[in-house]
Amino acid sequence: MADCVLTLIAPAAAAGLGAAADAAARALAAIGARVGTPDWLDPGIACDLPFAGADPAHAAVVARAALGAAPIDLVAQAAAGRRKRILVADMESTIIANEMLEELADFLGLRAQVAAVTRRAMNGEIDFAAALRERVALLKGLPESVLDRAGARIRVTPGAATLVATMRANGAVTALVSGGFRVYTRRIREELGFDLDVANELEIADGRIAGTVREPIVAGAAKLDTLTRLAAEHGLPLAATLAVGDGANDLAMIAAAGLGVAFRGKPAVAAQARARIDHADLTALLYAQGYRRAEFRGG
Repeated sequence: MADCVLTLIAPAAAAGLGAAADAAARALAAIGARVGTPDWLDPGIACDLPFAGADPAHAAVVARAALGAAPIDLVAQAAAGRRKRILVADMESTIIANEMLEELADFLGLRAQVAAVTRRAMNGEIDFAAALRERVALLKGLPESVLDRAGARIRVTPGAATLVATMRANGAVTALVSGGFRVYTRRIREELGFDLDVANELEIADGRIAGTVREPIVAGAAKLDTLTRLAAEHGLPLAATLAVGDGANDLAMIAAAGLGVAFRGKPAVAAQARARIDHADLTALLYAQGYRRAEFRGG
């Protein structure tokens, strides 16, 4: 009996996914795995390949090699317990496409300067908290009204609403965590229906951005703490959790979660995460849990 599953996910319906599934099955068989019949979660979009007799991490590597550069995402894992009971998601460049500090800096003509620091921080090259303080200091003096103007630019990542609605409909607790600002996580929590949000408080003085963030700063440790706290509060093992993010400050929660996913992750993050989604939208996280398209909610 197959005790593991390899899920193949395409970013859009493609006739070639069937051929890719066949190639992955042959690659698994070549390393001694016993491969079952493909199960189509969504024809042309997502397919499960049940298998036994091979380590999931190794299976993912050989399947990836067999598919080459094809724009198909792969997630290999144990078949038992795939549907997670807790979702902890990063916000910026994950649930939304924006980096809100860059949107705010744009009002000062400093987007490029701030984006360069963001890239280094998200790839783990510099300390996150120090980088946040440095970037926020540049905003000092901007009118508070700019927060709403930047908020109007928010672009929710395709699949995010469906991910949250489907998991909640199936009894999961959903949390939005961010090293950004609560003025925006609160907005996205309400729009998408997350159960809670955790983020930094941007300080305001006399109607203007003060250039400081209330301490302690929410960073990687706070994200991991949210994951472990929610699991403990609901009497669940970490194996029942899903964490997703793109930056270095997401690595601790990604490593601890039962299913930890780098979503279009920065190079250092994608290299370390056990699962990565580089091509499909956020509904890939539902397929990875074995949800069929007919079970999707919302969005």
